[in-house]
Amino acid sequence: MGEDGSAATAAPKPTGTLRLGRRTFPPGAHAVMAVVNRTPDSFYDRGATFAFDAALKAVDAAVEQGADIIDVGGVKAGYGDPVPPEEEIRRTVPFVTELRRRHPDVVISVDTWRAEVGEQCARAGADLINDTWAGADPDLARVAAEFGTGLVCSHSGGLAPRTDPHRVAYADVVADVVATVTGLAERAVTLGVHPDRILIDPTHDFGKNTYHSLELTRRLGELVATGWPVLVAVSNKDFIGETLDAPVSDRLSGTLAVLAVSAWQGARVFRVHDAAAARAALDTVARLGPTMADRPPALEGAARADGGR
Repeated sequence: MGEDGSAATAAPKPTGTLRLGRRTFPPGAHAVMAVVNRTPDSFYDRGATFAFDAALKAVDAAVEQGADIIDVGGVKAGYGDPVPPEEEIRRTVPFVTELRRRHPDVVISVDTWRAEVGEQCARAGADLINDTWAGADPDLARVAAEFGTGLVCSHSGGLAPRTDPHRVAYADVVADVVATVTGLAERAVTLGVHPDRILIDPTHDFGKNTYHSLELTRRLGELVATGWPVLVAVSNKDFIGETLDAPVSDRLSGTLAVLAVSAWQGARVFRVHDAAAARAALDTVARLGPTMADRPPALEGAARADGGR
């Protein structure tokens, strides 16, 4: 039965094409999602883009560097000072309004788990709601349906927002992720979210330890095989730091390696802090793909008889 008690019908399936705002991303296209945190306590930039003007400059630079999507966050994902909905709205809604005016063609995403924040941001012009806490507020999907925005369906292992895992265990972490995110995607469709506006995100490190996040990366193809476009948000995360024994400031190489592995397995959208580096890595992966084999490198004359030695 449907949620309203009516007879359930088969939910439409993903088409392979992703449509967000004015942009269309066909199968095989790689979209760079640049992070802009309107928070004073971001784990990565420690508040470098909290100020309105600094955040705008960061957006302008990211778009110039090849970002397709700007992901605006108003609350730190991890532990920190409480941020009520009213403050999250104050940090995000005016900024989304200005971004919509300043960059009419860029896809604007808002990283929130709260329906009231998602609604206000959608009214201001947001194209995508990035729900990184796995439907903690079940009304968020209804907001996406009402305003025609996209929706990211994620996996957090049942954790409440802004909490860290403790001795978390799965019989098979990939199977758990696949079941959760596809279930959320199908629910969103039944509520009215269009299938070609839905992404699934394994949500590395959320409700997972380093071993789980590495296993998800190795087996990302199993998420791709569901047919839903896959978003990976791995930039500078703890599992990369623990794998390399590297602080946040030294995780770019590891991040790019994970992005390349994920792109090769079929991931479509990549949430990153360094848009230029990600764009270069993803364009290189695209050039290695079989559909690009007959296209020359971007640099004229690069294919020399001496092999470039």
